[in-house]
Amino acid sequence: MDNPAVSRHFTGTPWEPKVGYCRAIRVGNQIFISGTAPVDDAGNTVAPGDGYRQAQRCFQIIRQTLQAMGADLSNIVRSRMYVTDISRWEEYGQAHQEAMGAYPPATAMVEVKALIDPDMLIEIEVDALLF
Repeated sequence: MDNPAVSRHFTGTPWEPKVGYCRAIRVGNQIFISGTAPVDDAGNTVAPGDGYRQAQRCFQIIRQTLQAMGADLSNIVRSRMYVTDISRWEEYGQAHQEAMGAYPPATAMVEVKALIDPDMLIEIEVDALLF
């Protein structure tokens, strides 16, 4: 059943219908953005082997998604970074600081065994609030 208080944003990637998810969902003043991988418009992994550039690409996609939902990076209150090699934390952290440093959210960086594509080093998800 559709709920007018809920708004979903889709990007048209092949994974959304296959897995059954949307890029983001807005419920009232809350926005939840799904795990965002460092992919280009064709679904290819951006900058294999470069954790910094991959994290930058994740934030670029997140920024675009927030804008589509009436928000921006300053609305993020929590971020989660899932990384395949925690020893590269400075690369991911630098990109996170550049994107979020003016309005730092609560955050976590967690090492995981693997992501959906072996070339992916990071996936980022965020929660945002509209004030």
